Amino acid sequence: MTARLAKIAMTLALAAFALVVTYDNLVDYGSNFVFVRHVLSMDTTFPGNALMGRAVTHPVMWHVAYVSIIAAEGVTGVLLLTGAIALWRMRRASGAAFDAAKRWAVAGCTLGFLLWFVGFMVIGGEWFAMWQSTAWNGQEGAFRFYMPLLGVLVFVNQRDSDLT
Repeated sequence: MTARLAKIAMTLALAAFALVVTYDNLVDYGSNFVFVRHVLSMDTTFPGNALMGRAVTHPVMWHVAYVSIIAAEGVTGVLLLTGAIALWRMRRASGAAFDAAKRWAVAGCTLGFLLWFVGFMVIGGEWFAMWQSTAWNGQEGAFRFYMPLLGVLVFVNQRDSDLT
């Protein structure tokens, strides 16, 4: 039972994180919008950067990208919260039933990982050369987000046996 409760608690903690991030980005839209604008426009990368043809300089596209990020954060939080509730409801069930209830938590961890690893490391970090910016480099922050998601995904996904 201890491992099951740990899986529930960790999933719930990740849900709280993703939902607070979503809320913060909605309430204080402008703060992180500036970040998205600078990353997509590539205006703080190395001068003469050969990758500047990738820059997105249309304000509408900055908003589309940012709203997509916020939506993915929100869906991540909802999936994780749904997962924590599903796991809680099955905490005393058979191992097979508890394992089946993990699908929402697995989906939430996966979406969050894709958002913060693919979105921020692959697309932001490499495609838009965010790593070149001393002022607008969110790779370390993204790492702090996707590693707990990955760790909880691995832990939650371990099979659970029947309770004795």
